[in-house]
Amino acid sequence: MKKKSIQSSIQAHELTNSSMPSVLDNSPVIEKSSTKKQLVFSFTLLTFLVLATIFAILYARGYRLLVSKGSPTVSKTGILNVTSAPNSAQVYIDGHLTGTTASTINLPPNKYTVKVTKDGYYDWQKDVQIQTEVVTSIDALLFPNSPTLQSISTFGVEQALVDPSGSKLAFKIASQSARKNGIYVFNMTSRNLPILAGQSSSTQIVDDTVDNFSGSLLTWSPDGTQLLASISATIDNSNPDQALSPSVLRSSTGSSTYYLLKTDSFNDTPQDVTATISDLFDTWKNQRLDKEQALIKSLKPKVQQFSRDNFHILSWSPDETKILYQASQSAQMPIFITPRRIGNNLLYERRDLKKGAIYVYDITEDINTRIVDTIDQICTETDSSCISSANPPLQLNPFTWFPDSGHLVYVNNHKIQIIEDDGSNMTTIYAGPFIGNYVYPWPDGSKIVILTNLNNPSVSPTLYTIGLK
Repeated sequence: MKKKSIQSSIQAHELTNSSMPSVLDNSPVIEKSSTKKQLVFSFTLLTFLVLATIFAILYARGYRLLVSKGSPTVSKTGILNVTSAPNSAQVYIDGHLTGTTASTINLPPNKYTVKVTKDGYYDWQKDVQIQTEVVTSIDALLFPNSPTLQSISTFGVEQALVDPSGSKLAFKIASQSARKNGIYVFNMTSRNLPILAGQSSSTQIVDDTVDNFSGSLLTWSPDGTQLLASISATIDNSNPDQALSPSVLRSSTGSSTYYLLKTDSFNDTPQDVTATISDLFDTWKNQRLDKEQALIKSLKPKVQQFSRDNFHILSWSPDETKILYQASQSAQMPIFITPRRIGNNLLYERRDLKKGAIYVYDITEDINTRIVDTIDQICTETDSSCISSANPPLQLNPFTWFPDSGHLVYVNNHKIQIIEDDGSNMTTIYAGPFIGNYVYPWPDGSKIVILTNLNNPSVSPTLYTIGLK
């Protein structure tokens, strides 16, 4: 029995050993199957990533799956990026409500009319050219159709004059006592927004105890740090804006006294510069000319020459990238930058110059646009002698740059209008009474300052703001 048991154990052991080679023989098959699955998974993942990348690139470049005549097709499109201030305005494309700001809209290449609307604001509209695989951006600045009118002075104001930087406002008071009468300067960038409340938020720089400063004519220095007050000058009062011109002050007849005033504090002893006024006028004129020449020299040589031959420069934009000018003669402006930058809207470009028309030239983009077709010859600070030499006198510049360098304030036909620098979207923001060309934009573009008595002859004119936001 014992021998038989041993034999059974030996047979069982041999049987077990005999089965092991079968498992080992199948292991290469299992490994190959696992490797194959890994390769298939890796290839599938890689293919998916490649296709996703290609799809993302094509999508970013404007390719879209569109349905045309009942059949889906992949078409190239361009992207229109629309923003507005204020935001959340409705966007219409060729009269169809398409989205809201801020948004991106894919459109087939073509010319479109884009309108942006918002309750309580004037509509904004512009034609744009959509190009394949190009992002075209437009930013609509909307103005309220019922702007707020707010008084910012409590005393009668005789004259208001903004400094060259557009940040300080000088004005005169002549309806109070000798110590309250005089010249005041208000800092328009102050966080204490102007409710001048008896001029407590402004700085009185001189009173009437020394001389009749409330009856003077004011002129800012080119750097905005000083004011020149001319007293008893004989000026044509039918055009009070002539007081802005140093050449007019110099050409006035009669006995005049000139004071040079600092603008950051009270002048206890105003500086009388009557004896050296001619030298001061020449110095200021040269400073203006030097700045103008420095800006001209920053242009490319061909642009410099063309501007000298054809531009009567009225002013430079606040960021000094655009020139507002009147065409001194009819001419054809060549293209100075080639190739043209992709994405620029050239639908409003006018390179045919018409003598007397007003244009804006964008130096960076080499784009020239017409603002107004015709206007009488305009005088500027750098050539203001034309006022006194012309008969009848020529008008002062009715345009003022808006702080964003993309709009202009246009005083025309007893209306205050804002127009884009390509001539589009001319919007009348105020058609009520105001005096002369005393119209100045606030440094942040939130309001416009005017001088008016609201057609009440029994009330002295005061400063008001027209709210734009």
